[in-house]
Amino acid sequence: MLIGLIAPPWLPVPPVRYGGIERVIDELARGLVAAGHEVLLATPAGSTCPVPQIAGLPASAPERMGCTVVEIPYALSAYAALDDADIVHDHTVAGPLCVRRCRGTPVVTTNHGPFNADLNPIYAEMSRQGIAVVAISHHQGSTAQNVKIAAVIHHGLDIDDIPVGDGNGGYACALGRMTPSKGIREAILVAREAGLPLRIAAKMREPLERQYFDECIRPLLGGNIEYLGELNAEEKYQLLGGAFALLNPIQWPEPFGLVMIEALACGTPVVATPCGSAPEIVANGETGFLRSKLSSLAAALNNARQLDRSRCRERAVSCFGTSRMVDAHVGLYTRLLEADRKDRGGRLLDDAEAASVAIVRTRVPRQSLRGRPTVPTSLRPS
Repeated sequence: MLIGLIAPPWLPVPPVRYGGIERVIDELARGLVAAGHEVLLATPAGSTCPVPQIAGLPASAPERMGCTVVEIPYALSAYAALDDADIVHDHTVAGPLCVRRCRGTPVVTTNHGPFNADLNPIYAEMSRQGIAVVAISHHQGSTAQNVKIAAVIHHGLDIDDIPVGDGNGGYACALGRMTPSKGIREAILVAREAGLPLRIAAKMREPLERQYFDECIRPLLGGNIEYLGELNAEEKYQLLGGAFALLNPIQWPEPFGLVMIEALACGTPVVATPCGSAPEIVANGETGFLRSKLSSLAAALNNARQLDRSRCRERAVSCFGTSRMVDAHVGLYTRLLEADRKDRGGRLLDDAEAASVAIVRTRVPRQSLRGRPTVPTSLRPS
């Protein structure tokens, strides 16, 4: 099938440094192509994901992240270039509400954020319009109100691309954004109580992130507590692989913690609070520890060295690989296409019948991407 993927306009795909959504979209796009499907990706100009891309979209705009006046025109341009797609999977927030199902093409959207007071009404309206909404964890999906969840699909990574570390660096690490919700301050307090070194890597670009750092984190640094800045992928895996544990005392019901599966892939146990998706990722007592209190986290951190790092890697491979994520998405796409090809009595329509009632369009031949404006090959990695 020909699958149109729409990434948000804020960061390139894959991201240079921080960017969990863009990382997942890159993995999904590559995985779908590897599985034999055609992919046309809407992504900011300059992205290096090695699949056909829609030409003419603007460059990434991280400084305007969240602005609807940026996202809506970008989404409209993306949908205009995806007329021939069998299915469209939109990862923007506003996009699915900008373009109603045109000529019967099913639209899927993934909510990468919480179903809170701000986002829930948006996804409820999408659900009402027949857009298939994907949740990224069972906990996240359970918090949706008036939203029909089409599928719960955990994120996946190409585990083969992530090196296994020996954990002999003598430190724990914390990664994320420099915000209170990520629990950076709590991680420092836990490490100090445990008497163990902590290395912190975190995105810190926005004013509120810098304010949090200056007011809450900087005064706690020194001794065995070190802030490294924001790391690229290679640096991040080196840090995770050398750590005896990832300390992740998140302070909110995080929909999905991508850094936790990155740690497990490195063979590194995770010590975290049992918030949001954490119990779906960490096998308590086997690949990490889940504790609610800081004192309990400190005790668990001291015990993390005793866990079998090979079991951590095995869990990442078996539960959070790209192939598993791709299979789940293809299964959803197939179900939606088959549902659109049935009449009210449940009978599967043939192509002529389907086309005559505008349920789905005739399949696009494999050579359909020829002549389509895509990113020049020279801009893609070999």
